[in-house]
Amino acid sequence: MEDSVRLNKYIADSGVCSRREADRLIEAGKVTVDGRTAEMGEKVTSKNIITVNGKKIKRNERTILLVYNKPPGITCTADEDDETNIIKHLNYPERIFTIGRLDKYSEGLILLTNRGDLVNGIMRSRYGHEKEYIVEVDRVVDDELVRKLSAGMVLSEDETAKPCFVEKISRRKMRMIITQGLNRQIRRMCEKCGCRVTKLKRVRILDIELGDLPIDSYRKATPEELRSITERIDS
Repeated sequence: MEDSVRLNKYIADSGVCSRREADRLIEAGKVTVDGRTAEMGEKVTSKNIITVNGKKIKRNERTILLVYNKPPGITCTADEDDETNIIKHLNYPERIFTIGRLDKYSEGLILLTNRGDLVNGIMRSRYGHEKEYIVEVDRVVDDELVRKLSAGMVLSEDETAKPCFVEKISRRKMRMIITQGLNRQIRRMCEKCGCRVTKLKRVRILDIELGDLPIDSYRKATPEELRSITERIDS
């Protein structure tokens, strides 16, 4: 007999949205189960007919998690009008979307999945998930710059970069590990310290490393990587 799951998880697993957004849709009366308006917290199986905003959905029984080495110039968006759209560029045969973002001019590790709950879960800053970058700047990396960046700083009236790990690698290169996902965070931090990022490459998210994956190539996450990610999200 098939185990039942909470409706918000079923919706998230279908790729429609995150669990939190699914709760909002349920509360707004935009979800039905077998023709009736759904209730918060109820459990369902694949035998139930679920609709969201009038469209029938089906839970993804197989989790897709792709590890992609994004080149500069590709935009992490699903906007069909954007010719640099990452989804259009990859042309993957199944519906997927990015977990978090890398700005258009940055490169490196980006994860893509068909599971909505992984999207918010991995990138949600309150969980403190690590993201590691190799950063090159247009000035000499000295002790003062490392100290300023690692201490954290106010970026705007509403945004504060938390203290983070910063390590000098070479004259103009450093390694940075952050646990937030503020818009253009590292670039803005460097600007606050009087320098400009000339190259930004993400090399790790949680336990998943970019390694020697060629630029503009992707691979499927290993069973161990997938288990590590889902265990953190489901815990």
